[in-house]
Amino acid sequence: MVIDEKALVDDYEINPFTMIIFPVEKGNKIYSKIVEYENEYYSSLKPTELVKRGCEYNLSDYNASKKVTRRLTRVTHKAPIAIDPSNSVFLLPTKSPNKSSCIWVSHEHVLDHKRNDAFSTKVTLRNKQTYILPLSYISFDKQLLRTAELRTKILQRMRENERKAEYIIYGRRFSEERMPSMVSERYRFDG
Repeated sequence: MVIDEKALVDDYEINPFTMIIFPVEKGNKIYSKIVEYENEYYSSLKPTELVKRGCEYNLSDYNASKKVTRRLTRVTHKAPIAIDPSNSVFLLPTKSPNKSSCIWVSHEHVLDHKRNDAFSTKVTLRNKQTYILPLSYISFDKQLLRTAELRTKILQRMRENERKAEYIIYGRRFSEERMPSMVSERYRFDG
């Protein structure tokens, strides 16, 4: 695999435009190929290391994020990770994150997925690019559902915390008037 030196970034930060992160082997080292909506980058870090760093950038910890996922969804293996919930950055792993072949997919950017064969899934992302991922359709679908459950529960908690804060600060009347403008309402009509 040839890695474009111009696209090699030292300090990549997972963001709302990050769609998928692939492991790329060059020699005896694993790099990351990061696909954003309009760009592709490479990092000298492994995909799971980028995810761990993404948690840190957003004032969290990878292990703490896994614990939150476990507590909210009871998922213990191949757990999705909330990198930046306020910007809808939730990533799902295709394999155990401990494996170097694990691919991380942004839940927000999955437009469609179809069975390719018994062992792979064709995934179309928001930018209309299609990738064949090496996991069964059932496994990928299960990962999407787990991530959707995590996303829903975290956004519900964010909405509840906003309501409590508005009630404490402004009182009941103001809280009822402002209800539709809360963070969670931004995602109501996403499409």
